[in-house]
Amino acid sequence: MTLEVEGLAALQAALDGELGGRLAEAIAVIRASQGRVILTGMGKSGHVGRKIAATLASTGTPSYFVHPGEASHGDLGMIQAADVVVALSWSGEAPELSDIVAYCRRFGVTLIAITSRAGGTLGMAADIPLILPAMPEACPNGLAPTTSTTMQMALGDALAVALLSLRGFTAVDFRKFHPGGKLGAQLRRARELMHGGTGVPMVPQSASLAEAIVEMTGKRFGITSVVDAEGRLVGVVTDGDIRRAFEHGFVDRPVAEVMSRRPRTIGPDLLALEALGLMNDLRITSLFVLEDGRPAGILHMHDLLRAGVA
Repeated sequence: MTLEVEGLAALQAALDGELGGRLAEAIAVIRASQGRVILTGMGKSGHVGRKIAATLASTGTPSYFVHPGEASHGDLGMIQAADVVVALSWSGEAPELSDIVAYCRRFGVTLIAITSRAGGTLGMAADIPLILPAMPEACPNGLAPTTSTTMQMALGDALAVALLSLRGFTAVDFRKFHPGGKLGAQLRRARELMHGGTGVPMVPQSASLAEAIVEMTGKRFGITSVVDAEGRLVGVVTDGDIRRAFEHGFVDRPVAEVMSRRPRTIGPDLLALEALGLMNDLRITSLFVLEDGRPAGILHMHDLLRAGVA
């Protein structure tokens, strides 16, 4: 692990020099491209290339991986003149890459190399060579790709993050490509999970405490909104408000006398993950969702748990 950490430190230092300028050039070329980003590489470099392609594709840069062996048997047809090819080879001498390199040179496809040897075959052939510091592998024999793949992965992540930042890629955009699993659930909006319509507990400001209790019992959220004549939220009544009102015995009185007048509310476009964080911070289980100051829905902690947000 120490050698891999040292490799990352050397990579960071290199980015302050010529490598940083070359990376900026690669980012500009990819951003201006009208095609896709094609990753390729053999062995462990190929596995890293697949990961980089997946990261790019999921963050707004159309990308996929082409295996160099398959490329020599027809998959070169996947690469178009407007594309940008990013080839990974630590030594820069992987013979399996020769057909892709030749294809790029013949048809004017931009070729970016991620390698450790500026004078290697790949580095010399590339339009933009990204030369990584030549660091020793963490393998005791100095052979198994370890430090090298860690550095390649880090550079690929830097490339992807820079591109998504320049494109203004937001959480909303991110969700388009991540609708499944916990991540997709966290990026859902409050309006997608809330209870709306007649499911929203609500009483008028003129209601009595007894009427509020009936509404709370019927809707089973342990809370009800209180609205004025125009339907705007003016307060809420919670189980805690009722317990405090009954400390000296039951006395039915206007709901306006016991309601909390400054409840925390959210908008319909708040992310589910943010709503969960707010509930945890406030130690509450429900939030009213307002539109134009009126309760449009109620979001309960159980809704978030069922959706897989937590």
